[in-house]
Order: sequence, then C-alpha cells, then structure tokens
Amino acid sequence: MFNRLFAIAPIALAVAGIVAAPAAARTKVSCTETPAQIRTLAQAKGGEDATKAIHLVATGEKLCAADAKFEAGKKFAAAAKLLGTELAALPAANGQ
Repeated sequence: MFNRLFAIAPIALAVAGIVAAPAAARTKVSCTETPAQIRTLAQAKGGEDATKAIHLVATGEKLCAADAKFEAGKKFAAAAKLLGTELAALPAANGQ
C-alpha cells in the first residue's frame, strides 16, 4: 500500500503545480502593451516601488527580446504587484 502511495505522490504534486500556475502564466502578456501600461502606472504612483517596477519591466523587455515570454510575464507580474495591482487587471494585456 505504501509503495502505491509513493508512486502516486509525485504525480499528484505535479498536477497540483499545474493547477496552481502563477497568474503570469495564465494571463496573456503583450511584450509591447504590458510594459507601456506598467510604466504609466509607475509614473502615476512614483516612489521607490515605482523605480523597482521600472527595472523589472526593463528586464522583462530584454526577456521578450530573447523570446522568453513566459519569464518576461513573471517580471511584468512582479512589477504590477509592486504597484499594487495584478497583471490580469491591465486591460490591454488581456486584449480588452
């Protein structure tokens, strides 16, 4: 019985990881519109968090240029979170 448990546990963890995917992975990321929106939001907010968000956006744009859109989405999501919003809340990133 315990052998079956140990055989099934890794599969269950993998499925749980897929279900609990980060918001960046579930949200469609535009490598042109998303950075522009985050920069606009950062300029409106100002402060240290806005500066950090701008740096994350710059890194995300470099990742987009290297065709690493998934990783770029993570950077954009982190930048949006620093600014007090979620990446999914940015309308142009979702094609709205």
